[in-house]
Amino acid sequence: MKKKGKVYIIGAGPGDPGLITLKALRALQEADVIVYDYLVSDEIIRLRDRKLLAAAATEGAGEGPEEKNPVKLIYAGKQGGEHTLTQEEINYRLVDEAACGQVVARLKGGDPFIFGRGGEEAEVLARQGIPFEVIPGVTSAIAVPAYAGIPLTHRNFTSTLAFVTGHEDPAKAKSDIDWLALAGIGTLVFLMGVKNLPNIVSSLLAAGKEDSTPAALIRWGTSPRQETLTGTLGDIVSRAEERRFLPPAILVVGQVVSLRESLNWFETKPLFGKGVMITRPQAQAAELAQLLQAEGARVIHFPTIEIVPPASFDALDEAIARLESYQWIIFTSANGVRFFFQRLKDSNRDIRDLKGIRICTIGPATARTINALGIKVDLVPDSYISEGVVASLRQTDVKGMKILLPRAELARDVIPEELGKLGAIVEPVVVYRTISANRQRGEMAGLISRGEVDVITFTSPSTVTGFREIWGTAPLPAKVRIACLGPVTGAAAKKAAFNIDIMEDVFTIEALVAGIRGYFAGQTACG
Repeated sequence: MKKKGKVYIIGAGPGDPGLITLKALRALQEADVIVYDYLVSDEIIRLRDRKLLAAAATEGAGEGPEEKNPVKLIYAGKQGGEHTLTQEEINYRLVDEAACGQVVARLKGGDPFIFGRGGEEAEVLARQGIPFEVIPGVTSAIAVPAYAGIPLTHRNFTSTLAFVTGHEDPAKAKSDIDWLALAGIGTLVFLMGVKNLPNIVSSLLAAGKEDSTPAALIRWGTSPRQETLTGTLGDIVSRAEERRFLPPAILVVGQVVSLRESLNWFETKPLFGKGVMITRPQAQAAELAQLLQAEGARVIHFPTIEIVPPASFDALDEAIARLESYQWIIFTSANGVRFFFQRLKDSNRDIRDLKGIRICTIGPATARTINALGIKVDLVPDSYISEGVVASLRQTDVKGMKILLPRAELARDVIPEELGKLGAIVEPVVVYRTISANRQRGEMAGLISRGEVDVITFTSPSTVTGFREIWGTAPLPAKVRIACLGPVTGAAAKKAAFNIDIMEDVFTIEALVAGIRGYFAGQTACG
């Protein structure tokens, strides 16, 4: 039987990916095709992998060495009057894809039914008999002012509010906007109004709005690129021209704009506007990205390595076959945990086969990955490096014990060598390896030369190596700071001739972010 197609008309929110709804995420998970607009956040598009979407909707995106299953992406953006696809072409693609049995996610910035032409697209689908659902989104009309510290209504200022398009259909013979009526409303929000700003302001003034009325232009609202320009109706046009204020932006007019001075919460975050590059693999970047975004940073995903299975599982399969012979298993990374347990499952075995085996992890992040499987960790060292593992196990009697060490293909030999000196029999086994992410230097150089990168984060020696392979031996601009997770990564960065600016004494992602925050707050970073 032929698969029946469907279209979800989805509001993606105004820019902050955290403002997309759970229902929208679930629809994206179901989609075979995503048709998306210019203002849809890259972070949301990055979730196009179904397994990442599923993880995001149930907390903890990017877990496990899963295979990718990408959907078909169709960009339908409109920028500065330039249309990638005309509206008629977009309508045709929605109908055509759904008619072929595909589930289509029509992903639109903000809310699809507020100046988003979602109603027109829904009409076309209805006429063609294509099943569809509308999933509302957080409109920029309310979210952007909120992120700029401007409440649209306030009992001390106004209880009336109007949303107005700043760009009417150019085919209209005359404007449908009742400027006299608008002049009497307390707060006005004009969407897509930058190019038409002089006409909007003159029309309001002509209708009787006082030129002293506070006004604000907010560009790239709810994103770390947010920029806010305040003034009055009398000077906002000249201020915008002086600042060369460009779209996409909204205009807010009303006395509530005066509250921004005390309510500006977003643009005062410690890392607001700072571009922080994450070099670790995409599937492992979620926690770091979320913590950085919570501090206001502009996250730049630029993985320099990929995590892949070993060339052969023979050694691991042999170890799993005689699992009962080990007294300890030491996991030195979350990747090691995920690949080991996936192979355990593939071998028709499960956690019950670990009965009697003690578990040691190199740090709390790896321990959390184990705990999520319902397994208790017996030992986590105080120092989250190989030397810390050795120091902790030195307190126990490991002489004569067999220890399994699932790890990366390229790894330090501190644990097997030092525990061997204590009489332990340590068997390292490769469970994953890192390879180049095959990113282009030109892409990286463009980001750095445009001044978009303030900090580059390295979370493992392999991310450093991968970065150098892409960037080459050229020095980085002086303004770019280097943040390293732990001394082992730091040593790799120094060997690669990088100056380390940020490295904390505690080797966790949380501490790394705290170090970056402290650095830009003027505190002295360790290392």
